[in-house]
Amino acid sequence: MSSDFESYEQDFGTTTAEITNKIGRIPKLSGEEKTQLILNVDKQLEEVRELMEQMDLEVREIPVQSRAMYNSRLKSYKQELEKLEKDFKRSRIAYSDEVRHELLGDDGGSSENQLIKLREERAHLLDNTERLERSSRRLEAGYQIAVETEQVGQEILSNLHSDREKIQKARERLRETDANLGKSSRILTGMLRRIIQNRILVFMLGAIILLTIILAIYFNLRGH
Repeated sequence: MSSDFESYEQDFGTTTAEITNKIGRIPKLSGEEKTQLILNVDKQLEEVRELMEQMDLEVREIPVQSRAMYNSRLKSYKQELEKLEKDFKRSRIAYSDEVRHELLGDDGGSSENQLIKLREERAHLLDNTERLERSSRRLEAGYQIAVETEQVGQEILSNLHSDREKIQKARERLRETDANLGKSSRILTGMLRRIIQNRILVFMLGAIILLTIILAIYFNLRGH
């Protein structure tokens, strides 16, 4: 899990370095080239924001004992992103003031400046459309995850219902087995009782026979 976070860190470092370099170049450019660079920076900042969201999700999956260190690193990255956004905002404000000054102060080039402004608005519109498409894709992905989660939940409920039926059947078999064991125990107890009674009768019969033999021998000897 931490390897994914470190991979995101590398992407963050590379992209923010590019953004810093481009923000520094904005004041040195003009016209269409400047407009395109501003739009490019805006797009990369959006990518960094999405990257931060991924990093935040990864931190939540890291074991608690290691999470504090990653939270600290994530906090510093967020602060760096906020600084980049402020620097970019100042550059855009300066650029807007520059365009406004050109539109109001130079009537001869007003048509060209208006064309540049229209191109900028068109580029912004395309950029916003792309953002909406990315948001729609994320929503669709979230919806798909929700559907899959619901399916998994239904499967779990179905399995639990099946397991409950199996447990109930096992309990019924256990009751039947217990009843059969009780019946067998009573039968064995009765058989044991009869065996003991038969042994007692055999013992008594043997004693009677032995006593009869002794008496017969005694009277026979006495008669002689």
